[in-house]
Amino acid sequence: MKGDYPPTLPPVNHTAPVPRRIRALLDGHVVVDTTSALYLWEWSHYPQYYIPIDDIDPTVLVDEQREQRLSRGTARRYALQVGDVVRPAALRVYGGDATVEGLAGRARFEWDALDAWFEEDEQVFVHPRDPYTRVDALRSTRTVRVELDGVILAESASPVLVFETGLPTRYYLNRTEIDFTHLSPTETVTACPYKGTTSGYWTVRLGDATYADIAWAYDFPTRQLSPIAGLVAFYNEKVDTYLDGRLLDRPVTHFS
Repeated sequence: MKGDYPPTLPPVNHTAPVPRRIRALLDGHVVVDTTSALYLWEWSHYPQYYIPIDDIDPTVLVDEQREQRLSRGTARRYALQVGDVVRPAALRVYGGDATVEGLAGRARFEWDALDAWFEEDEQVFVHPRDPYTRVDALRSTRTVRVELDGVILAESASPVLVFETGLPTRYYLNRTEIDFTHLSPTETVTACPYKGTTSGYWTVRLGDATYADIAWAYDFPTRQLSPIAGLVAFYNEKVDTYLDGRLLDRPVTHFS
């Protein structure tokens, strides 16, 4: 099926309660510990946590004496300080004029202002996991062939298919099925809240043409995505993918 992704997304400013315990650490100190967080979709692709001010350790808050008038209301800005570690402009706390119900008295953190975030006892990367997103990694015996400019880069009869809400199917292939003569490793590292941190990216070079960071792997994915460990996937937005001999349309996403 040809079409843009994702097909359906929560609306901006949609909120929902977070049923999980959320904790965040700075320099080993627990800054946030709450079971009353709120999801808010600042844009449609994923939510952010909004934390009750009472569930933030007050001893680490540094009032920067600055108020900001934002689209969701007036917010007061704070830094964080744990010992000698200082993170300026780390969070903002919304006042009583918040335009979204439930935001008054809640803090919105800059994600990277904290060293680590946890849902229950599992670390979360990049941003909160979207409760409306499902990610499944399924082994398959369908045949997958990946080509670019008429050159076969990979071919497999034992792929793992990853189905993620709002994204096209990804095809993960054994490294023994990849023609690495056309691939060069790069220093790029990315993280995903559902899969973990990548262990490597590859650039494809075909003659004078270079296609940067077009393939990747997770050697140590999250527990839920363990079937993709060590396998390689290509952006099917940027290559020609054949599934059971049929050329698939290149999907259109923000990775295109």
